[in-house]
Amino acid sequence: MVDRLGTIARDLGRMLEALAGLIFVSVLVPLVWGEFWVVPAMVVSGLIPLVVGLTLRRTFEHAADPGRLHGMMIAASGWFLVAAFGSVPFLLAAWTAQLDPGMLDVPARFTVPGTRTFSTLAAFQNPLNGFFESMSGFTGTGLTMADNEAALPHTLQWWRSFIEWVGGVGVIVLTTAILARPGSGSLTLYESEARSEKIHPSIVSTVRTIWWIFLLFTFFSILLLWIAGMPMWDAINHAMTGLATGGFSITDNSIATYGSAAIDFALIPVMVLGSIAFPIHYLVLQGDLRNLYTDLQTRWVFGFFALGTALLTAVLLQQGYYVTESVAVAGVVLHGSAATLFQTVRYALFQFVSAASCTGFQTAGALGSGWTAPAQLTVAFGMVVGAAAGSTVGGIKLIRLLTLVKGILFRIRGVFYPSDAVRTFRLDGRALSDTEAAQEFEEAAIITFLWLVFLGVAAFVFMLAIPMGPDAYTVENVLFEVASAQGNVGLSSGITGPGMPTVTKAMFLFNMWIGRLEIIPVLVLLRGLFSTLEVYD
Repeated sequence: MVDRLGTIARDLGRMLEALAGLIFVSVLVPLVWGEFWVVPAMVVSGLIPLVVGLTLRRTFEHAADPGRLHGMMIAASGWFLVAAFGSVPFLLAAWTAQLDPGMLDVPARFTVPGTRTFSTLAAFQNPLNGFFESMSGFTGTGLTMADNEAALPHTLQWWRSFIEWVGGVGVIVLTTAILARPGSGSLTLYESEARSEKIHPSIVSTVRTIWWIFLLFTFFSILLLWIAGMPMWDAINHAMTGLATGGFSITDNSIATYGSAAIDFALIPVMVLGSIAFPIHYLVLQGDLRNLYTDLQTRWVFGFFALGTALLTAVLLQQGYYVTESVAVAGVVLHGSAATLFQTVRYALFQFVSAASCTGFQTAGALGSGWTAPAQLTVAFGMVVGAAAGSTVGGIKLIRLLTLVKGILFRIRGVFYPSDAVRTFRLDGRALSDTEAAQEFEEAAIITFLWLVFLGVAAFVFMLAIPMGPDAYTVENVLFEVASAQGNVGLSSGITGPGMPTVTKAMFLFNMWIGRLEIIPVLVLLRGLFSTLEVYD
């Protein structure tokens, strides 16, 4: 029993050490921006996980490598602990501004009550709000407790973007890249984070390659957004959260703040890059461009985005939401129906790609009160499905939807064949035996079923806890918001905020957590806790 706990504790310590490193690196931001009053909060925030992590790792240094069940429990508890310790910068910065000891010279806008700037930072004096923000960041969700993100100190703006950027690839992937030793233990942990793709035979080499690809695309995204007209600080933050398909913004109204078609269209390829599996990126960067159309998931990413955009465009045109007399496009003025069609396609394309890529950037304004139920549910469907497995997205994943559809059709067609007929189930170019096909179909069915069950549970909790009705929130608002949280998307119909009931914040914390880890590891952890951690190899 001690050995089993030691294995879990040792690897949790390694994750906390990695988190401490992220916080200490982030101390550079307040130094650059002159926010010296935040420095003590960041240093203390880094020392706490560092001390705990070092203690756990050194105490259980010789524990055995994790087995499959250990790996799942480490992944689930690790993400929970990293989000908990990652909330400390929000908490300490907010309380530093509140207590204002004088010698730290906290700007008056953070200390004078009655302003929106004050209330935005003050919301994080509540530990639950900070935990929510941290969990939302690390899981790449993007729902926020900040009323006005632009009012936050640059340090917290950076921390929100940074944890989404790291969480997009994965906390365990980061830990494996910089701290882990080669061997089966690293592979077990890697797979426990809902990943199975390998670029190289070595897991450590695989995760380091993933990080090099991610860094390259990050710099490309920053440059693209800057060229499109976004200020450099904004471009850095939005490139990080866009590529990680997280969606945190540093503006008050997400991407709608800029009101720029050029920025909207510049973000589309950034979100698409985050929606494609890393092995495909690696092959394309090696010059093998065929994978953009021969790989089943990648082909369907583009197809799904196109079909969803077309459907949403039709719905928005039918409701007449973006009727306009004229609009300027790259110096050319469009009039009448052409202007209306352009605006509708612009918003439909951005919002559906943002939803299906699980990014959560918003340009359409009030999705809750302005869009009709069919439009909201179309976007919600994109959030539930998501894009490619092996990328940074959440949701059920396209490959599972395709597996279910092909598996159902395969079973139906089987009725029309003789009982002794030999049939082959093909998926993504692979010919699967009956046993392999059953396993693929079973996994997809179980994950989808559990996903929908927890979606329904959360919707039920919300409908009991928040005001419902014509003058309040509707059922489609609730389904939209819950799908956004569990799909790790971040689009909001207006429900999420610091004024939410505590029970709904706790529910969303759970939804974001299980959504990022695809449910099973969290259920394994909870079962282990209820059975006093008696895990067997």
